[in-house]
Formats: sequence, structure tokens, C-alpha cells
Amino acid sequence: MLIKPSAAIRNNYRKIADYCIETGRPVFLTNNGEGELVVMSIQAWEEERQRIRVEEALLQIEAEKKAGIVRYTSMEKVFSEIDRIIDEVEDTSL
Repeated sequence: MLIKPSAAIRNNYRKIADYCIETGRPVFLTNNGEGELVVMSIQAWEEERQRIRVEEALLQIEAEKKAGIVRYTSMEKVFSEIDRIIDEVEDTSL
């Protein structure tokens, strides 16, 4: 994790951008010692959003299961649904 004062983005934009793009890691910017912003590459942001969408879909399936809604009768169907969710999320991120 890289933490920089907010002035760093103004003074070292290219260096910070290159760091985010090359490493896929965010830079946390502070103002007066307090966290204020997170800067990350678009690719890293899109990957994070995709991960969250898949996680939300899987949590929905888990909630349905706890509520007694049975969608799947075999592990093969479970994995098929997971693959479908991942494909759906990948299609929406394009």
C-alpha cells in the first residue's frame, strides 16, 4: 500500500499513474494526515467492480438457499451457474 500526501498527485501525477498502472495497486492520498482519496488504474477499478458483482451474485444465491429456495440439484449445476454469472459480469464490463 502506497500512501502519499494530496500534493503528490499534483507534483508527481505521471509517477503515481505509472505506479498504479504497472502494479495494479492503488495509491492512497491524504490531506493534513487524514485519508481522503484513492487513486487506481481503470483496469484495477474494473477488476474490483467485477469481483464485487460476482460476490453479490453469489451472496444472492446463498440468501436464496437460506430462504429455502432450491435452484440446484447437483454440484455440476452449481458450477454451471457460477460460470454463467462470471460470463454475465464479464459481458457487462465490456
